[in-house]
Amino acid sequence: MDAFIMLLLLLIFPQAEVRLGLVTCGMNDPFLIQHQFHLPGDIIISGIVSQLFAPTYASFRFTEKPQGKHLNEYTMVPKNYQHVLSLVFAVKEVNEKSKILSNVTLGFHIYESYFSAMMTYQNTLNLLFTQDKTVLNYKCDFQKNLIAVLGGLDWETSLYMATILSIYKIPQNGSVEPSPFFPEERPTVKGELMISYCLFPAEMMAKTQLTSMYRMVPSEAHQFNGIILLLLHFQWKWVGIIASEDDKGEKFAQSLAQLFSGSAICAAFNKKIQVQSNGLGDKIIDYIVGLAKFLTETDVNVIVVNADTRTMLILQWALTVVEWNALAPLCKVWVMTAHWDFSSETFHRFLDTQVFHGALSLAIHSSQVQGFKSFLRTLNPYSEEDGFIRIFWEQAFDCAFPDTDVGEATGNRCTGEEKLEGIPGPFFEMSMTGQSYSIYNAVYAMAHALHAMISSRTKHRIIACDRGWEPLKLQQFQLHHFLKSINFNNSAGDKVSFDEKGELVSGFDIINWITFPNKSFFRVKVGEMDPQAPWDRDLTIDEKIITWHNRFNQVMPLSLCNDNCPAGYSMKSKEGTPFCCYDCVRCPEGKISTHKDTDDCFKCPEDQYPNKDKNGCLPKRLNYLAYDEFLGITLAVLALSLSFTTAFMLAVFIKHWKTPIVKANNRQLTYCLLLALLFCFFCSLMFIGKPQKLSCLLQQTAFGVIFVVAVSSVLAKTITVVLAFMATKPGSRMRKWMGKGLANAVVLCCSFIQASICLIWLCTDPPFPEVDMHSLAEEVILKCNEGSVLMFSCVLAYMGFLALISFFVAFFARKLPDTFNEAKFITFSMLVFCSVWLSFVPTYLSTKGKYMVAVEVFSILASSAGLLGCIFSPKLYIIMLRPELNSKELLIRSKN
Repeated sequence: MDAFIMLLLLLIFPQAEVRLGLVTCGMNDPFLIQHQFHLPGDIIISGIVSQLFAPTYASFRFTEKPQGKHLNEYTMVPKNYQHVLSLVFAVKEVNEKSKILSNVTLGFHIYESYFSAMMTYQNTLNLLFTQDKTVLNYKCDFQKNLIAVLGGLDWETSLYMATILSIYKIPQNGSVEPSPFFPEERPTVKGELMISYCLFPAEMMAKTQLTSMYRMVPSEAHQFNGIILLLLHFQWKWVGIIASEDDKGEKFAQSLAQLFSGSAICAAFNKKIQVQSNGLGDKIIDYIVGLAKFLTETDVNVIVVNADTRTMLILQWALTVVEWNALAPLCKVWVMTAHWDFSSETFHRFLDTQVFHGALSLAIHSSQVQGFKSFLRTLNPYSEEDGFIRIFWEQAFDCAFPDTDVGEATGNRCTGEEKLEGIPGPFFEMSMTGQSYSIYNAVYAMAHALHAMISSRTKHRIIACDRGWEPLKLQQFQLHHFLKSINFNNSAGDKVSFDEKGELVSGFDIINWITFPNKSFFRVKVGEMDPQAPWDRDLTIDEKIITWHNRFNQVMPLSLCNDNCPAGYSMKSKEGTPFCCYDCVRCPEGKISTHKDTDDCFKCPEDQYPNKDKNGCLPKRLNYLAYDEFLGITLAVLALSLSFTTAFMLAVFIKHWKTPIVKANNRQLTYCLLLALLFCFFCSLMFIGKPQKLSCLLQQTAFGVIFVVAVSSVLAKTITVVLAFMATKPGSRMRKWMGKGLANAVVLCCSFIQASICLIWLCTDPPFPEVDMHSLAEEVILKCNEGSVLMFSCVLAYMGFLALISFFVAFFARKLPDTFNEAKFITFSMLVFCSVWLSFVPTYLSTKGKYMVAVEVFSILASSAGLLGCIFSPKLYIIMLRPELNSKELLIRSKN
């Protein structure tokens, strides 16, 4: 009963530790620690590694002594033994180098976690107090000058260790002694200094309660960012996630899913793997078989795996089942986290490693360390100090030493002469892995920090004893001061330093795994993820050197919910499916998409238009009535021909100006009309060619004024015919209106009104050149904008009004008896004129671009030609072909 009360008090007040010096512990061994590796030294660096699985444990009863060993055989991950060797090698190098810690010897003490929380807790206590026995709050058998602890293979193990380390403090006594190096400084940070070589979630750091925890790896946030950048680089948007069915796997899946949603990536599935450490029972075997079937049936090409040791072991069991049961071969692109170094249990000795051919993984940056391979060749499997090498040797070489029964049963005897180079890569490597490299750097970081601290002894007093120099009594806060500011290059030339959060300033390598039928493999560094680089260069990948799985025929695999929408199409989400699954919809008219998987189509620039496939833009052609195209040439030739015809007629009429047919109906009006028609034909040429400022000002105004002169001349001739007939009647008062004055007044008055309208138009809102990019889809229209639509309408309306008056006057005078009576010809000419311009309005409004201009030019030419042909062709016929009819006698006879 007294012992129970004492134990309870010690657990409640763990700081009340008892110093027994070198006195041997008088307590019995409650639980034998089978696997450990210890090297004495002035300063001890301890650590807990994870390489052995203990399938089952004995049942613990508090009424009897616990069993001292596991009931079943251990299962080993042989490659993880390299973690032990890298620590041993680093300590050996430091002790042999005279430049670092020349007067101090480093030692180490390594325990095994057995991938078990219980064993991790127990061995963390052993790190603090005893070597062979778990005796709480006693330091006996030998004195440990423990300065730092190396964390476990995963953050859970590190968290278990930190839970214990945050409870027990050093120094051993309750009071805090002044620092021998900083006499006036009192420690403000208590608890063991811990260095972890695993990726540690930021949200879990708060649970450690250790302010002096350093990580020899980059932040896990950088790893997540690297995975996203890798998927986006290859445009893998439909991927699967595999993680362990525990808090660790849940946090991994949640963090990744959150980043997926912000990067347009969808998780096709989120498979949780049951990780157990108590053997292969019926339930776990059934689960592995189901997992194997699931992996063979899924059509997802890319799978992201949180590749911690236990998850990968279960996954490898599932792949072994696939092979044994001859299921459909797995051809996937495995994207592994930095935990993975292609390690396997010895039970997976016959697993076909080709399934991982072409896999990609993020890896903690590592380099080849000179001398490490030579060190490995010196290993002695009969070493008494190394409690791990014997089981490693047996399981790695599949043999047994002579003093075991297994060797006699199997016939495979270990000789100790086996070569490590002959072990397949999944079980051991001669080159230092990324995790081993982190442990190697951790030891050197501690050594450099200790060296910097001890080098300051010239400024501080040294503790001396009667026995000479006493081993250094160091505290964590002292080392923390130097460790956080270390900055050195290791033997491989890599820089080692920590950021303000205690994380290694480094990035990740992108590794392409190439496997071979003999179960060997080759790492190819195909890129790197550098968090310190600019945002657009933080991921670099050389795709040319990547080897894909044989199934993909060295073509980059796709991983999409459906085929990409090609350029010219846009994505349309499917109802009830993730956003990565969508339909492809053709871009609407006038829009394009230039890249695959476009969310929405967009319009081309104003001066461009979509091509036929709607995946690009073409420059719009200029649209105007040019002289170098067929339509422009045709109209120009027609206008010039009619101009020459008009000029010829004018010349003929001038030559025969004394003849009766020319004198009839006012010779001056005839000349005026012919000149007006001549200018009308020339005026049409201003509509052809690229619109300019001057041409736009003159087009409509000149056309309106000249046409009104022509129409008013026709009106004056019609009035002259009517008045001439009415004046011949006896007693008519119309004689006083006869003469040239009335005709001239009609022409001048009508023309003045039109000229006034045009002048107002030019002064208020004149026409101007305009570029119209929207009326035609594939062309840019160069045209003259009328400016004021109202004024343009007034010009046309006034011209039409005069034409209608001329038509009606001529129509009523068409039957007047006169040999050279022009009324009937004027009637026909105005009928043609009005028909042309009545047809012009709807045609003009329904056309665009150069065809609109062509309609107006054709209307000008047609209406002018109608006037020319209907009025002057009969007279030209008489003058040129029937001169006998052009006589005064015929005129008088006709009147009589």
